[in-house]
Amino acid sequence: MAAAILDGKALATQIQAELSEEIADFIENNATVPTLAAVLAGDDPASEVYVRNKRQACERVGIDSRLKRLPADVSQDDLLHLIAGLNKDKEVHGILVQLPLPPHVDQTRVLDAISPWKDVDAFHPENVGRLAQGRPRFLPCTPQGILVLLARHEIPVAGRHVVVVGRSDIVGKPLAMMLMQRASPLGRGAANATVTVCHSQTPDLAAMTRQAEVLVVAMGQPRQITAAMVRPGAVVVDVGIHRSASGLAGDVDFESVRAVAGWITPVPGGVGPLTVTMLLRNTLKAAELQVE
Repeated sequence: MAAAILDGKALATQIQAELSEEIADFIENNATVPTLAAVLAGDDPASEVYVRNKRQACERVGIDSRLKRLPADVSQDDLLHLIAGLNKDKEVHGILVQLPLPPHVDQTRVLDAISPWKDVDAFHPENVGRLAQGRPRFLPCTPQGILVLLARHEIPVAGRHVVVVGRSDIVGKPLAMMLMQRASPLGRGAANATVTVCHSQTPDLAAMTRQAEVLVVAMGQPRQITAAMVRPGAVVVDVGIHRSASGLAGDVDFESVRAVAGWITPVPGGVGPLTVTMLLRNTLKAAELQVE
């Protein structure tokens, strides 16, 4: 029997409808519109698409979005000056710097320059530290989307073995920290998963992934996880997305793995829409924190 689909697109639509009501109440009670400023440096086609999708999502829920477009040869000083101005702008509640940045720009220095109160991607070291201590200000968008996807489908992680393939600062590391917390970072229930993090230097990756009751794959390589690497009945969450002449694919070989897994996310339409939706949630939270 084929695995059931974890439909992130449908869930994102539902959550965005809920957020629309929350944002309308916030505007009515505070006479302030939550505002997200996006910074786009260069003309990377994928970045253009991502920024456009985020701006459209903002419009759907009632968040004001501002796009700060910069040339690919922008100096690091000019970019830092722009961020300093956005930090001081009381009408801007969230700041998003679209990655990747041009190669001559120090990405870490730019992300560290964003005020931790406006860091809706949760990349700032202060916010990462708070997450590690179990008292987050913002939850990173993709890991948050994964936990929401599981929770809304009533798939527990407490007491289960979760294997995360990938150790990036954006997905793998923060997701592992969130899964290990005693209390769920979502504010209800428990996390309490037993977490194994695998990466490019893990010997016999298949032996590790076959142990997973919940397998999250964020390795950045198309169709690398096959049916032989998946425990029968496992929950498989595919974070990857790759464009090719034959279309979009994830890090998981969807058709073969679906025949083995119990639940699986599609690509597209799985984690991606929820990542954008959690960005909206974080922007509303940033606005709430800044009007208190």
